[in-house]
Amino acid sequence: MKADGFLHFMYGTAAGRFILKPVTAPLLSRAAGGLLSSRLSAVFVRGFVRRNKIDMSQYEDRKYLSFNDFFTRRILPERRRVCMEPEALVSPCDGRLTVYRIDEAAELVIKGVPYNVRELLRDGELAARFAGGLALVFRLCVDDYHRYCWFDGGEAERAVHIPGVLNTVRPVALRSVPVFRENSREYTLLHSESFGDAIQMEVGATMVGRIANLPHAGTVRRGEEKGMFMFGGSTVVLLLRQGAAELEAELLRQTAGETEVVVKMGQRIGSRARRDMGE
Repeated sequence: MKADGFLHFMYGTAAGRFILKPVTAPLLSRAAGGLLSSRLSAVFVRGFVRRNKIDMSQYEDRKYLSFNDFFTRRILPERRRVCMEPEALVSPCDGRLTVYRIDEAAELVIKGVPYNVRELLRDGELAARFAGGLALVFRLCVDDYHRYCWFDGGEAERAVHIPGVLNTVRPVALRSVPVFRENSREYTLLHSESFGDAIQMEVGATMVGRIANLPHAGTVRRGEEKGMFMFGGSTVVLLLRQGAAELEAELLRQTAGETEVVVKMGQRIGSRARRDMGE
């Protein structure tokens, strides 16, 4: 059965939905992740590179010991230079960016699923602090660089982990399963140097899309590695308070109507707002 046919069966039929819950359970996710971290999985690397037309000249030239070792490969530093100008707003990762203005009626359509900020954070009081601000959603594809960095320096609070059942994020699933209500996610409130309080969130997907964040609490630096995604579709969400930043005019034009724009980790995508941020 082809992949799309399998997904239609799992999400589009009664029999498929009956077995969906155990199939997407964390236990199976861990087992699949263990397989992709084993030496046996290294045989999948060459075919994956060929099918997805990945330019390996951008990455460290070494032997990969497993598929996940390859998937979390490090890019050559000169290929992802982080803009360090204090007023610059930079992308924390590679991905397809969509931008939303946060208001009472706002629904962030993340992987086709509408969410408000309160649902995303499961914290109404914290969500209220971002009213009128911006939500930046970065959707990573399998050929993207799957490590991500802090978008700015500052003081990071302890990470908040929200467990969940991992479901696929392909379109056939989105018609029947609210993905972010099912997926695990982790976020950090960062008291950033240039943009005030901000939320940087990671979301795992596709059973083995595990979030592997480094332990951070306290002072962090812009461009410092925050973590990585193991194999699977993944998303990074950045929430900024009202008046914190202004996006590049061309990027803002391109994202009008919820159009995705390809960005790279460290790329300048906006600037600190010219006026003071609201408290």
